[in-house]
Amino acid sequence: MSSQLFLSDAVSRVAPSATIAVTTKAAELRAAGENVIGLGAGEPDFDTPDHIKDAAKAAIDAGKTKYTPADGLPELKQAICAKFKRDNNLSYQPSQVHVAPGGKPVIYNAFVSTLNEGDEVIIPAPYWVSYPEMAKLCGGKPVIVSCGPNAKYKLTPEALEAAITPKTKWLVLNSPSNPTGAAYTEGELRGLGEVLKRHKQVWVLTDDMYEHLVYDGFEYRTIAQVTPELYDRTLTMNGVSKAYAMTGWRIGYAAGPEALIKTMRKVISQTTSNPSSISQYAAIAALNGDHSFMAERNAVFKQRRDMVVAELNKAEGLTCGTPEGAFYVYPSCAGAIGKTAASGKLIETDTDFAAELLQQEKVAVVMGEAFGLSPAFRVSYATSTEALEDAMARIQRFCKSLT
Repeated sequence: MSSQLFLSDAVSRVAPSATIAVTTKAAELRAAGENVIGLGAGEPDFDTPDHIKDAAKAAIDAGKTKYTPADGLPELKQAICAKFKRDNNLSYQPSQVHVAPGGKPVIYNAFVSTLNEGDEVIIPAPYWVSYPEMAKLCGGKPVIVSCGPNAKYKLTPEALEAAITPKTKWLVLNSPSNPTGAAYTEGELRGLGEVLKRHKQVWVLTDDMYEHLVYDGFEYRTIAQVTPELYDRTLTMNGVSKAYAMTGWRIGYAAGPEALIKTMRKVISQTTSNPSSISQYAAIAALNGDHSFMAERNAVFKQRRDMVVAELNKAEGLTCGTPEGAFYVYPSCAGAIGKTAASGKLIETDTDFAAELLQQEKVAVVMGEAFGLSPAFRVSYATSTEALEDAMARIQRFCKSLT
């Protein structure tokens, strides 16, 4: 039997992660001695705060290295409930909380718990690369709604209304967004909420992973907070990866209706089982501990964002808006399409643009095609200011070389 016949139909529907592929390619070039600047990584360049690391070390020394309940320690669930009340004015009980080894498993567990073949999942584009692939893996049908720069990369009530059908089961909302950094205001969320109140079969999965990474006085809100009528059909997802610089610790969490959480608990009990016990104790310290470090780090991110936006707008053929949060910008490269690179390659797509930029100037970015909206590319400014300044000079030089 050939390997192709052996593999499942579900896996054949799924594409590999483009963001991981770009990061891997950059690492391979560096290993070969190339001076590559990687702007593809979706993780802070800051270290995990010391008080969180100390809590993990203490847990190890105390022998807290055994299995925990499948979807999280009771103490961690209590900390998550306290976080939702403190930050979002949302009241949850521990029985409504699900903890998994990262945000991806939370979303996957929700989808595999709820999606039947052909159920539709509305996903605004640009989107995080994993949303549609996980929906497909679970038998769902991604319904991609294009939200371009004229809409500030955000879903409008009119576009949401037009996308809903009797088969719609989920709407995925990510704010601030990966890849654009766009964040929904309270008024924008209210507008979406009014539509959703009329379509009671539609649930909302809101990915709030970048909640604490907002700038310019932006007031963060999540949809169940703004539209309480949606509380009973909203899964509010978050994690410690981005704000606490804990990407490798692998802790994601969500809160929602108890019946859904119970089913997700069944799924995780038969798949990964519990997240790392040590990571859970670190997450308790993160959620319950001192948050003062965030303001200092956010000030650095804001400075980088402002510099990157200004420099990208100086590059011929690029335009870049200023997003509200996260650590990404999503410049349009429409002005470069149709030009020719120094290699002789015609730039027909943003994939061509990213490939030639990497080849010619050794700057790794992720093409817009991976996020469902072209022609554009994602730049992560979660790296040193010096590396960003160098990268911006290289991008400007690359764009100037196109003819």
